Amino acid sequence: MGWGRVLPGAGVIMLMAGSVSGQTRDIDGRSFTPFAPTGKASVLLFVQTDCPISNSYAPEIQRVCAAYESKGVSCSLAYEDVRVDAAAVRKHMKDFAYTGVPAAIDESRAIADRARATITPAAVVIDPRGAVLYRGRIDNLYASLGKPRRNVTEHDLTDALDAILAGKPVPKPETEALGCFITRPSTRPAGSLRASPQPQGGLRPKR
Repeated sequence: MGWGRVLPGAGVIMLMAGSVSGQTRDIDGRSFTPFAPTGKASVLLFVQTDCPISNSYAPEIQRVCAAYESKGVSCSLAYEDVRVDAAAVRKHMKDFAYTGVPAAIDESRAIADRARATITPAAVVIDPRGAVLYRGRIDNLYASLGKPRRNVTEHDLTDALDAILAGKPVPKPETEALGCFITRPSTRPAGSLRASPQPQGGLRPKR
């Protein structure tokens, strides 16, 4: 697993999802359709079990999902580990107290490819038409890799959701994601080192 950042494209207004089938299955075999939400929007959250920055966002991901569920916004997790199975995902979800959120193992990277996600953690917001209205970071907690801010000052994901629910354009449809690269299973060399331990100061400040 490698560290990285993805810079947003200039002048992006709305990013259209591709033609891949919108249905997928979670780790328990239940089908769900993150690219065809039945409510106001769906949020796809790209995570990895061994990415420290991704793990540090677990409480905020759950807070956002719980806060917007009653507003017609659904959430789902896409696990982008090079190698992971359902048992490991269940353990990870238990360890980080994820509840009530479907989780899929994106082994083929079909979900990430369709959403054009390349970093974990990242959020992609999709409307009922299948259009991607926001893609990028959850907020600006991290100024750079391993360097969290004392206070979060930009809440990009919730700002996007608030705009969508109000029927307004998303103020910043794409932002810079910072964390761990999503790699193809065959691109990780045998015996390669994992990421460094969780960044110091990774606990989230109160909003």
